[in-house]
Amino acid sequence: MTQTQPVTAEVPGDLRMAKRLWPFLLASTVSLIPFTVFGMYLVPIADAAGGSVAEIGGLRGLGGLAALAVGVLLAPLMDRAPRELVAAGGLALLGVSAALGAVGNVFALAAFCLLIGASTSILAPSIGAAAADRFRSPAAAGRAATLVSATTSAMAMLAAPVLAGPGLIWGWRGNLLAASAISLTLAAAFFWRGRGRKAPITGKERVSYLATYRELARIPGALPLLAVAMLRTAAFMGYLAYLAAFYDEKFDLAPGWFALVWSLSGASFFLGNLFAGRYLATARRWIVPERLLLAGIIVALIAVSAFYFSPTLPLTLLLTAVMGASHATVAACVTTLLVHRSGALRGSALSVNAAGMSLGTFLGAAIGGLGLGLGGYPGTAITFAAITLVAVGCALRVQRRKIAR
Repeated sequence: MTQTQPVTAEVPGDLRMAKRLWPFLLASTVSLIPFTVFGMYLVPIADAAGGSVAEIGGLRGLGGLAALAVGVLLAPLMDRAPRELVAAGGLALLGVSAALGAVGNVFALAAFCLLIGASTSILAPSIGAAAADRFRSPAAAGRAATLVSATTSAMAMLAAPVLAGPGLIWGWRGNLLAASAISLTLAAAFFWRGRGRKAPITGKERVSYLATYRELARIPGALPLLAVAMLRTAAFMGYLAYLAAFYDEKFDLAPGWFALVWSLSGASFFLGNLFAGRYLATARRWIVPERLLLAGIIVALIAVSAFYFSPTLPLTLLLTAVMGASHATVAACVTTLLVHRSGALRGSALSVNAAGMSLGTFLGAAIGGLGLGLGGYPGTAITFAAITLVAVGCALRVQRRKIAR
């Protein structure tokens, strides 16, 4: 169930794969719209709800907690139903949550945040695994999964400008209702496609709920891989949480100019994820995924250690791009290795991975804030460097498991 096969079969080009995978790519883009709307229009949403920006913005934390809880609880069940039906459930939940968010009061927004977190923890691993299942060779399966994640990162960069135009016409409520309608339509389409399909793990192959976790733990290098994903997410998302404040304090960068910095970070992450995923799918690689994972996390460690001490704006911008590209490379390596090694359990493995990254998002912001409070930005640098250094140790364990096999 968990053995790794050699990379031998030819992998289709990205355009050919995208034509085959477009329903999953579309679902991955839609999944980001509701929270993007929430972030873009936080001030008018807070006014409509009768709360402060801090109070209403803090509700977003409920989504991360829900994603963590649901991801962990449902992980052993992800491979016991057809992928399309699982994705349909996630899309339906996404549509309901977006409609609730359009109501605009505090209770509806709290439910919105909780359900968004729950829906994405179901949707993301199911569409990633479903895309991988469309191809037989491990290389093509891994590329399909990273293509979905690359599309998600591209949407994270483009969602705000894409939604700005429609928002001028019908406002934030209209954007949420449109997202709800699209999500529910896609849910119906995925449900129709999934009827009659077989689950990846059926009948005699099934093991108990807890035994599924034991099977996941037996996947070569799975535990250190999941640790790398959580720790690198904590370092990167924590770094992003204080990025605007750092540029403002050190370089007096106005919000309009900082938007370009944010675009630079998003573009470097997207391109790093896209090209790393493509490289990992090639038959003739001069560096294997385990070593690329280690190289990527070492570069991320060097970049975060230097970032907060950079003396000039050009060098800081360069380090911002390096941070995005290196973390994207690590993310692509983790996804590829989990897909290659997990076999029929790839849905469960990706679900646990998503839950771990949700936890990492919260840990990064909290620990980064602690470092900032105790030692200013040098304290933040030490905090994020320490987290990344632990990830380097986990990446070394992944490589040793590779050599041992």
